[in-house]
Amino acid sequence: LIMGILNVTPDSFSDGGRLKGSVQIATKEALQMIKDGADIIDIGGESTRPGAKEITPTEELSRTIPVIQQIRKVSNIPISIDTRKATVARAAINAGADIVNDVSGGAFDPDMLSTVASLSVPFILMHMRGTPETMQTMTKYDNQGVVHDVARELMTQSALAEEAGIPKWLQILDPGIGFAKDFDGNLSLMKHINDKFRQLTNDSPLLLGPSRKGFIGKITGEENPEERDFGTVGACVAMGMGNNDGGIRCHILRVHNVKGMKQAAMVMDSINRAD
Repeated sequence: LIMGILNVTPDSFSDGGRLKGSVQIATKEALQMIKDGADIIDIGGESTRPGAKEITPTEELSRTIPVIQQIRKVSNIPISIDTRKATVARAAINAGADIVNDVSGGAFDPDMLSTVASLSVPFILMHMRGTPETMQTMTKYDNQGVVHDVARELMTQSALAEEAGIPKWLQILDPGIGFAKDFDGNLSLMKHINDKFRQLTNDSPLLLGPSRKGFIGKITGEENPEERDFGTVGACVAMGMGNNDGGIRCHILRVHNVKGMKQAAMVMDSINRAD
């Protein structure tokens, strides 16, 4: 599945707030993503780029809820709300969203897990240490390495979510590429996503989001995030091909450029299904 990223923030690392302040522009962008093949639209009102500062729930609600309501008027596309805050998650689901996508995996807001449990909707748990302001100071992992530690920390949070009332079948795990990982850590995590990581997370459903991240810029020399779509496709295909064991390698790819990734995924899936 392809998840299209719709940032309605003034300080997104990738699109620089291009969609901020206009419900009509954001809705038009969402409809274009749907036309291009998006299966889910992910709406975020708070930047989580490295160093980003927290905003109030009121500000986040004012950015996201009108967009969710307008998209729901013109499309039945599944919508996810990208938020760390329980109040925003509840309001977004009530406005028409279908999925909660929390970059903290439910660790930021003590009310998030119980709120999602009460809503009975799918929950995406991403791995992150600290906050966007502090996470890049927390990239050191123990002697077992980044793959082991990320999987272990995610499974711990997954267990807490289950205890709170979110069943495993409603949980999707995201290793958090670019969040509290350095350059080498990102590459190691992506290299082993289909073997060691899958084993350590018991083949849980996976979402992967390498789109336009800094490691792509470092490899390619492309400083402008909007020019990193070719590198994004390369990262997604590299992770999507994986082993020849018949297992599903990734369930959701979260990207900015939906059309390019959709076509790449169709080719990749056809190759994976071949004899």
